[in-house]
Amino acid sequence: MGEFLHRTVLLDEAVALLAPGPGRVVVDCTLGGGGHSEALLAAGCTVIGMDRDPRAHASAGARLSRFGAAFIPVKRPFSQLCKALAELGISEVDGVLADLGVSSPQLDHADRGFSFMRDGPLDMRMGDLGETCAEYLARVDEGELVRVLFEYGEERHSRRIARAILAALPLSTTTELAAVVEAAMPKGKPSRIHPATRSFQALRIVVNDELGELETLLHALPNVLKVGGRAAIISFHSLEDRPVKRRFRHLASVDSPKDPFGNPTRAPTVRLITRKATVASAVAAKDNPRARSARLRALERI
Repeated sequence: MGEFLHRTVLLDEAVALLAPGPGRVVVDCTLGGGGHSEALLAAGCTVIGMDRDPRAHASAGARLSRFGAAFIPVKRPFSQLCKALAELGISEVDGVLADLGVSSPQLDHADRGFSFMRDGPLDMRMGDLGETCAEYLARVDEGELVRVLFEYGEERHSRRIARAILAALPLSTTTELAAVVEAAMPKGKPSRIHPATRSFQALRIVVNDELGELETLLHALPNVLKVGGRAAIISFHSLEDRPVKRRFRHLASVDSPKDPFGNPTRAPTVRLITRKATVASAVAAKDNPRARSARLRALERI
């Protein structure tokens, strides 16, 4: 399977915002390589590590085995947070952490099918269940594919790319798909990014229902956090950050109409710990390019 090595983004910042300590129970919704979980466990927390990727569980399990029963692995997508806690007999927790998007090991291993730079099967699944990208493309119609490429990839040439992809079916490898997308793009001034970047992002998001997963998690937060419990979410592009910011502001009643005294008419259920998103330092961003686009937001249940 290969080792699941992942450079943790905003590690110190996210852990500090969760106020870890002995006796606190924190859910790491995106276990990945176990970097955030390791720091939380070292601070004395009990950590429930959720991830749908079996490779992440194998790697993190080995890395965190020294913490014994304080680490509780759960192989589920984080949209099933409430169900996972119910099965563990836990109603509320002290913290929830999510580091969204695709991880470095998923991109770096060609057999996962996420990268247009490496030849591999057209898979793109973060876990081992559900349909692959190849299976999705085999059944999707043109209108839906145009929508997905435009909304999830913010691809201006979504219509011509969708037509080219469907005309080239069946496609079975990442490099085949990348070549089709590149050939469909209008010729002009070279872009800073690969022509297939946006299309691959869009297809990865739809294959894994990433935005649906995120919405479910955001709506679960008030129900699973104790009073004083905290949630911290790291996002990497506007499609993720916008719903996080919107939901956090709604829960804090920032968007509520005000009464004559200037108070919100809808009672807040949380307070915002971060009024603006926390970003990586210049040094951290230079050391780890993935950190450049990271945005960290946090709240506390009241």
